Amino acid sequence: MTEKVWGGRFREETDSLVNRFNASIGFDRRLYVQDIKGSMAHCKMLARQGIISDDEASKILAALGEINREIERGDLLISDDYEDIHGLVEKTLVGKTGSLGEKLHTGRSRNDQVALDVRLYVRDVIHHITALIRETRITLVKIAEDNLDLIMPGYTHLQRAQPVLLSHHLLAYNAMLKRDGERFNDSLKRVNILPLGSAALAGSTFNLDREMVADELGFDGISENSMDAVSDRDFVLEFLFNASVLMMHLSRLSEELILWSSQEFSFISISDAFCTGSSIMPQKKNPDLPELIRGKTGRVYGHLISLLTVMKGLPLTYNKDMQEDKEGLFDSADTVEICLEVMTKLIGEISFNRERLRAAAEKGFLVATDLADYLVVKGMTFREAHEIVGRIVLYALDKGKELNEISLDEMRGFARKIDQDVYEWLDTEMSVKRKKIPGGTGHDAVRKSIKKEKEDLRI
Repeated sequence: MTEKVWGGRFREETDSLVNRFNASIGFDRRLYVQDIKGSMAHCKMLARQGIISDDEASKILAALGEINREIERGDLLISDDYEDIHGLVEKTLVGKTGSLGEKLHTGRSRNDQVALDVRLYVRDVIHHITALIRETRITLVKIAEDNLDLIMPGYTHLQRAQPVLLSHHLLAYNAMLKRDGERFNDSLKRVNILPLGSAALAGSTFNLDREMVADELGFDGISENSMDAVSDRDFVLEFLFNASVLMMHLSRLSEELILWSSQEFSFISISDAFCTGSSIMPQKKNPDLPELIRGKTGRVYGHLISLLTVMKGLPLTYNKDMQEDKEGLFDSADTVEICLEVMTKLIGEISFNRERLRAAAEKGFLVATDLADYLVVKGMTFREAHEIVGRIVLYALDKGKELNEISLDEMRGFARKIDQDVYEWLDTEMSVKRKKIPGGTGHDAVRKSIKKEKEDLRI
């Protein structure tokens, strides 16, 4: 085990079990880019403030750049002998520059250093995730545009309810993902705050130029309270919440893809390239990928609850419990990214069973609400119309007919106001077209929605 950066206070060697239990290098190694970037900005500021010389800063910066390149090439092994990524970078720097490297930590603590690294990481991940969300939305909008004439059943309680355009259904998921992107982008203003300069908890005695470091690293501002800055993980919690909501939306879409691809629905066929088979049943074609997305949603939820639980009882300021923020954060980011990539490719490879979708929209009294609306237009109250249509549906069930198969004389037995024009209201396609209001499933409304989304996505 390498010499500890904090070893001066201790008489005894740390027990090997403590080293293993205490270390975070096994997972925080992936922060090396952020750690080195933050160290470079801190180094430049120390030189600007005259705390170290320009020549010393040049040597430190050159060595840090070399360390970054060595890690990227795999020439520098990130060994478990180090406690954390900060210790590895510092010890390697000292190995290259001697005692000069020990000056870099002037005016900072691992507490504000790790807070900085995690904020830089979350910022980078948000940019990547929002780009992936955009690609998923583009795919959904394109599919919606290509299938604008396709009608399907809309559901409530998983029971057929009213006919809708498939495009309208798909655009509902685009709306969810749009909000997801907005949430992540909005959270950036709380992520993009510089904690460096807070030191361990009380700030620094050195005349640090925190605004310079913030500008160097692209932060919008500096933290206002040093104690809060080193103990705050709200921004990680917010990321995990946003990730959880996003995964919930992907899971809902996955659930529908799974249902729609079943023989019972037969609405879609997922490309063979995005399905798997059975080890025993030769005929099987399983929707494993949407099932995995649905399953992985739970692990992201778990990471959110885990960190909320970690943070709920912590006194100010930094506590070692907070080391538990990273594995859940990293895993959630990885999970969201791969799920978005898979979903985007998968939905782009779906084919729709047009005949089956249309046939399903024609069966099950999906135009019953239209019939009630027709009666309202004829002068009835909606409640009266609702009651009459309910009785007509019961009659149709007994006769084994759909509403448009009932004769005019039979209908007039329930309401004398019904006339020949009622059959225009019982036509599935006309039912959809009548929903013209903004946000509705009518063709014109959906075309406008697609146009608006394409402008928003700049496609």
